This record gives sequence, C-alpha cells and structure tokens, in this order.
Amino acid sequence: MTPSPDTFTVALIVGSVSQPSLNRRLADALAALAPDEGLELRDVPIGELPFFGAHMESKADYPEAGRVFKRAVDSADGLLLVTPEYNRSITGVLKNAIDWASRPEGESSFPGRPTAVIGASAGDISTAVAQNHLKAILMSQGAQVLGEPEAYIKYEDGLIDDEGQVTDASTREFLQEFLRSFRSLIERFA
Repeated sequence: MTPSPDTFTVALIVGSVSQPSLNRRLADALAALAPDEGLELRDVPIGELPFFGAHMESKADYPEAGRVFKRAVDSADGLLLVTPEYNRSITGVLKNAIDWASRPEGESSFPGRPTAVIGASAGDISTAVAQNHLKAILMSQGAQVLGEPEAYIKYEDGLIDDEGQVTDASTREFLQEFLRSFRSLIERFA
C-alpha cells in the first residue's frame, strides 16, 4: 500500500519477541486501525539485533543489522513503541533496540522524533511502570513523546480477535483517539 500524501509513516516497534504476545496482538490491531487515522504503521523487527556494545559503535564496525534497523526508524515520520512490562520495566530486547537507535555517537534517531508509547498486560496497572521508564529514556534522548492520552491497555481474552479487530467498542474508540493524537503530534513536527 502506498500512503497518500496525507498519510504519515510510523516505525512500529514491539518490545516483545515472545510467541504468542499480547503486545504483538495490540500492535496488529493498531496497524489495522491506523489507515483510517492517516497513519501507515511499518513493523520494524528487533529480535535479530545483536546485543549493543561500544566496540560496535564506530561506523566501520557498525553491523548491517543495526544499519537496517536505523534506516527503518529514520525513514519514518514517527515512532510507535508497544511495550510489555517485565519486572516493572521494559524488556531487554527493547532497551537494546533503543541503544542501537541512539548510536553511533552524534547520529541518534531520537532528537525531535515524534514518538508514542503504548502497552498491554493482563494486570490491573497494565504496563504503566514500564511505559514511564520507557518515556524517561526516550525523553532523555530528545524524542518528542506523546503525553496524552496515556495508553495502558488491560488485556482480557477476546479483546482482540484472531483477525486483529478490537472487539470492545470503547477500547476501539480509545485506540482511535490515541492514534489521532499521535498523528497530531507528528503533524506538529513534520
């Protein structure tokens, strides 16, 4: 699908490599809702990135997986991170992806980038703690992070069907509003 001129592209990063993944289901549901809100979500996988180390930071030693990842992030108008919560924080694989996107020195993908954070969990506070950690990391890197609405999705069986459709009308409306707010943020920085 070629986006229309009124459509913004968004690099979609899911902070879970688990199968199955509640947050992958949420990301797929968001991707299905996004075109109606003027967004095209492009999945940017992070599971194959090597663990970041300073020894890989020079341009000569920067691995191809890191280059591919950074091109995908840098070519998008915005960045949407869908995070689970592990031990009251973000996953190691997501933190590793952030480290890659912030390097090499002086070439971070984050400064000025419109960015939104969302996550799902079966717990009562959903992914609130992980999202707060993630937002702090992103803001420290200069990302323009969407402040409202905050999106802590309490996942219950059947919330998203096998076709990626949100079955609860109020949740679907909330997610549409979240995407509209994110689009407005992207427009401000486009």
